[in-house]
Amino acid sequence: MKAFALWLGVLALLWGTAAQAAASATVLDDRGAVVQLLPVPQRIVSLLPSLTESVCALGQCAKLVGVDRYSNYPASVRALAPVGGGLDPNIEAIVALKPDLVLMAASTPGFERLRALGLRVVALEPKDYANALRVLGTLGQILGVDTASALLQSMESDMRAALAQVPANARGKRVYFEVSPGPYAASPSSFLGQTLERMGLQNIVEGSLGPFPKVNPEFVVRAQPDVILIGDSNANALSSRPGWARLQALQARRVCAFTNEEADILVRAGPRMAQGAALVARCLQTVYGSASGSHTTKVGSP
Repeated sequence: MKAFALWLGVLALLWGTAAQAAASATVLDDRGAVVQLLPVPQRIVSLLPSLTESVCALGQCAKLVGVDRYSNYPASVRALAPVGGGLDPNIEAIVALKPDLVLMAASTPGFERLRALGLRVVALEPKDYANALRVLGTLGQILGVDTASALLQSMESDMRAALAQVPANARGKRVYFEVSPGPYAASPSSFLGQTLERMGLQNIVEGSLGPFPKVNPEFVVRAQPDVILIGDSNANALSSRPGWARLQALQARRVCAFTNEEADILVRAGPRMAQGAALVARCLQTVYGSASGSHTTKVGSP
């Protein structure tokens, strides 16, 4: 009920913001900059994979003319002109594409420079679950489409279906989700951590550390998570980390190893968040739904 109330609240905020935007013809982005809604953009550059996916989910993929090096879904965006990354955007390449809209994270450098060059730049930061939904709604307004509400409802329906697949005996288990080497983990204050919470799982990392904090490997050993979730390219080396061979999750092979493609789905706060939840639920079914109750599983494997 709490999650459903959150979703309804976001929808209400979306509708209220849409009405206000329609009256003023402007919205505020996540840097507090005023964004003109007209003219409707026809040439878009995206510097964040989740924003790229959101543009496409809203039916506007054909308007993308350039993307960051990490945007790879849907497959059609791989053929677009590369314009650097979120931390090192290629300003010259962006300008050369003559976009009438540039989408980026609030933390991406180059915002002021691009605006000074006369480009319409929008900073959107989908860090947590509510803000990911809000960003989709704001993008719908900026792109001049009315598909955001239907997309949000479809996402919530898919999320509920994924949550229903979590085994009863997995609920309450303590999890460690490593999003990248470092190690960096997903905390309860991230959209990914909030999804884990909705699944009835307990995160060993504190939300006060930030959405994706770097954690001390010794902390993980002391915390002794019941399940480890990680990209499969790093899973095989876990036992070689100092002290990690003592982790009960490794000894019992309660490890969910995700392919690179699956990891992309999981770590992006965008329209595929429910698919990410389904991947976690499928792994938990394998780990806790078998006779032995202990497996290392590559989620994408049969």
